[in-house]
Amino acid sequence: MARAMFEYTKTVLQKVSFDPKLFCKELEKAAKRLLPYEVDELRIWLNLYTQGKPELSQCLINFK
Repeated sequence: MARAMFEYTKTVLQKVSFDPKLFCKELEKAAKRLLPYEVDELRIWLNLYTQGKPELSQCLINFK
């Protein structure tokens, strides 16, 4: 079940990536609901996903 939440979180973040404020808000929610090792995996995924998207990179500063 936990793995499903991680995949769901990635899907939501991809869908809201058009709006940096909404992306940051969803990222905060993800940090609260995911397990610690999933948060680490999400950081890795975010670094790859936000390459070339400077408007989303600002959210990563608060996430780390």
